[in-house]
Amino acid sequence: MELEDMILISVDDHVVEPPDMWEGRVPKKFADQVPKIVVQDNGTEAWEYLGRRSTNAGLNAVAGRPPEDYGLDAQAFADMRPGCYEVHQRVRDMSANGVLASLNFPSWAGFAAGQFLRTPDKDLAIALLRAYNDWHVEGWCGEYPDRFIPLGLVPVWDPQLMAGEVHRLAGMGCRAVTFAENPAPLGLPSLHSDHWDPFWAACEEEQTVVCMHIGSSSQIAMTSDEAPFGVSHSYGATRTMGAALDLVFSSVFSKFPTFTVALSEGGIGWIPYLMDKMDNHYAHHRAWTGEDFGDKLPSQVFRERIVTCFIEDPTGIKLRHDIGIDTITWECDYPHSDSTWPTSPETLWKDIGHIPDEDIDKITHLNAMRVFHFDPSPQRSREQCTVQALRAEATDVYTGYHHAPKRGSMPAMAAALRDHVAKV
Repeated sequence: MELEDMILISVDDHVVEPPDMWEGRVPKKFADQVPKIVVQDNGTEAWEYLGRRSTNAGLNAVAGRPPEDYGLDAQAFADMRPGCYEVHQRVRDMSANGVLASLNFPSWAGFAAGQFLRTPDKDLAIALLRAYNDWHVEGWCGEYPDRFIPLGLVPVWDPQLMAGEVHRLAGMGCRAVTFAENPAPLGLPSLHSDHWDPFWAACEEEQTVVCMHIGSSSQIAMTSDEAPFGVSHSYGATRTMGAALDLVFSSVFSKFPTFTVALSEGGIGWIPYLMDKMDNHYAHHRAWTGEDFGDKLPSQVFRERIVTCFIEDPTGIKLRHDIGIDTITWECDYPHSDSTWPTSPETLWKDIGHIPDEDIDKITHLNAMRVFHFDPSPQRSREQCTVQALRAEATDVYTGYHHAPKRGSMPAMAAALRDHVAKV
């Protein structure tokens, strides 16, 4: 296989919600309370909702910006590539990058529907959440069903409503939802509680994938307020480790034995160590802790039920068979600051170009197609899905750098990070 022959499906990208997303989707009685975009004095734009303003932090939409322009400064839509928020331009950017399909997490709405969790009027909250899902499934993914994997929000404040939304989304062809990697910091019951059983049962029935994105608990890993950005950024996967441990040692997987959880943007190189640690613990301590995995080890449960993804992870590729070759997927992370756009194929090839074609196919697209129930074949032949074919469709797309003004200032890095993640 050559680089140009790869088929790339990204299981973790992001959409910046456009200003017109609510139009025609919210009941009239809530018309005066719908979030709206306002221009602030410094030229940035913010969502205004229930008397609060939320800006889009710079690192969330830096595709096409030179790295020296990165920062946490708030942005305006004019500062971003249109592909961040406009679906037709997004597909052109995907093609220019050789990416066939993409699963998109929300931005303003929050990975765990945080904006609606914090909404006091839950009738308004559920109306807006369903409006977001309708827009995402019909107005974003529905424009290009061969290019997007739909991902819905669930009303985390009510497990019965969550179950209902899982069923409603499945009826719309969406069988993936985003949920908190750890609900406890959000003031909700932990993953060790049976509080969530109606939600898990619905995901089991519909075979809906539960995506737990890094940062979805509105917390970041920090050692101190003085620590530089590199500390928290490099430390982030520890949150994903915690989610994996909670899931494996909880009763969730034993009570609901077939649905799948995806640990989004958590990387993979750490997984073999965690598997060894879990198995070691189980061997030494199960006699007194009462933990019982039957005829399995914790590592086996992990491999059977948890899917992981990576952007760049050469160590994980080397250990791919220790991790489980059928559980690994790839992500582009467009338009975030870790994204490899517009050179994702070249960047990925450096890590996987030497491994067998069968492994490449599983990591780049086959695992994602199986896990997320995605099949582009009704619209595209295999030959039309390759890096080479897609890039040939977008030769006129500009992929060079563009500069944008730094419109705001956030000098205290730790405080800025906490403020940003709290909005998630």
